[in-house]
Amino acid sequence: MTNGEGVRTPKRARLYVTRIDPWSVTKAAFMLALAVGIVLVIAVGVLWWVLDVTGVFITLSRTIDEVVGSATTGFDLLSYLEFSRVIGVAIIIASVEIVLVSVLASLFAVMYNLSVGLTGGVEVVLSDEV
Repeated sequence: MTNGEGVRTPKRARLYVTRIDPWSVTKAAFMLALAVGIVLVIAVGVLWWVLDVTGVFITLSRTIDEVVGSATTGFDLLSYLEFSRVIGVAIIIASVEIVLVSVLASLFAVMYNLSVGLTGGVEVVLSDEV
């Protein structure tokens, strides 16, 4: 489209998002939460490996034994910081995160659909500017 001087003016379209499919939102949120959960578990594994290789766990355990005294307590830090235990906790946290994000996303989609009658929806302006 051109104006009187031959300059091209961009076309604009105003659209309103008046309904969101909760099932589509749930699927998209699940996939994104799954990706975040996988990244979380891998990051915890890499962080544990770096701390183990650098000797942080052993140094921390010795410091706790010196401060508290190993004879008075039966607390063994290294047994609590085993790789399988740490990764297990990370997997549980990632699983809870995946479920919560999926459920909350679908709940928010339903709430949006219920409130769109009052608000009119979200306005989206599309244009073909170059």
